[in-house]
Amino acid sequence: MSEIQQFNQRDIEILNEDVLYEGFFTLKKIQFKHKLFAGGESGVVERELLIKGAAVAVIAYDPREDAVVLVEQVRIGAAYHPEPNRSPWLLELIAGMVEKGERPEEVALRESEEEAGVSVKHLTHCLSVWDSPGGVVERIHLFAGEVDSKKAKGIHGLACENEDILVHVVKREQAYQWMCEGKIDNGIAVMGLQWLQLNYAQLQQRWQ
Repeated sequence: MSEIQQFNQRDIEILNEDVLYEGFFTLKKIQFKHKLFAGGESGVVERELLIKGAAVAVIAYDPREDAVVLVEQVRIGAAYHPEPNRSPWLLELIAGMVEKGERPEEVALRESEEEAGVSVKHLTHCLSVWDSPGGVVERIHLFAGEVDSKKAKGIHGLACENEDILVHVVKREQAYQWMCEGKIDNGIAVMGLQWLQLNYAQLQQRWQ
């Protein structure tokens, strides 16, 4: 059996990077070389790289009601390449970007208040993943937390950031069914709802 992940950070060399654009996110052009599986070294590879940083998503779960708190908001990426009968208003997990000097746990608690008006207990780290690392620098930290879904209601978001976020409380099985049907089709929510489906019984036992 061949060795798994035989290379590491020392086996790739960044030769040059130029900033193409700097705004809400940063776009860079990167030139690099890397080791090859068959031996030797690659030629110079050039890629555009969108620098987003780190983000947090929260599976806000109410074990007593067996329900999850989801948020709905418009996403320009889903509107830019429209599909028939698909709305660019997406059902998502509570989420937010990690600002400089913040810890992911702090963001999870803050965004739960800002986006859904709920307080989180028993915040638990589930996993951390790269989001589309072929062209994007974004590390997503997924958490689960206990919430009282009866307090999750209304419209939230920061007016200074033009956020318009509608809160939904959805039974876990319903949310999972919507994911299977493609009604919930953004990657972070799909990942989070799958994790919840695999682990909800353990959360109920631990939190109750």
